[in-house]
Amino acid sequence: MSSSAHPQNGAEIISTHHLNFQSTVSLRKLRRFNYLILLFRIAAFSSSLASFVFMLSTSRSPDPSSPRWYHFDAFRLVVGANAIVAMYSLFEMVASVWEISRGATLFSEVLQVWFDFGHDQVFAYLLLSADSAGTALARVLKGMDTCTEWSAFCIETDISIALGFVGFLFLGFSSVLSGFRVACFVIKGSRFHL
Repeated sequence: MSSSAHPQNGAEIISTHHLNFQSTVSLRKLRRFNYLILLFRIAAFSSSLASFVFMLSTSRSPDPSSPRWYHFDAFRLVVGANAIVAMYSLFEMVASVWEISRGATLFSEVLQVWFDFGHDQVFAYLLLSADSAGTALARVLKGMDTCTEWSAFCIETDISIALGFVGFLFLGFSSVLSGFRVACFVIKGSRFHL
């Protein structure tokens, strides 16, 4: 009877060791996935904040007759969209750090999954539309005397719009990863594919 117990104990040890190894590999993959999301969040925050700052800096000219960003609806939209995305990305950075450090989401799992995905989508499209409107206006201004007379203004607005598109790109990458989490949640009942 004792000889029959040994194979079962050995099988249990091997099975437990296999589960621990599988769990360790899964945790490493999960940690890498979370760090990748955090990296995209940081990049989106940095780009959007830089875009916001560059557009605001167009109004520092001492000449009162120089154009200002707030004189143009499209540039006001660029400023507003980048400010919103910067604040949202900051919140998501905090949520990502919370998840990495605590091993749990800030909200309940179902709410966190849909919150991240929905807001990533909405704010990515907001940023894309704002920067597209800013690009159209920048092209119109280049065809006029505005950019000839106030070249620094046009350069700063171009940089701001370009940084806004970079922010959109990183927010888009975050959206793909949060969409992957939604798919995993719908299929497996958990945001983790592992």
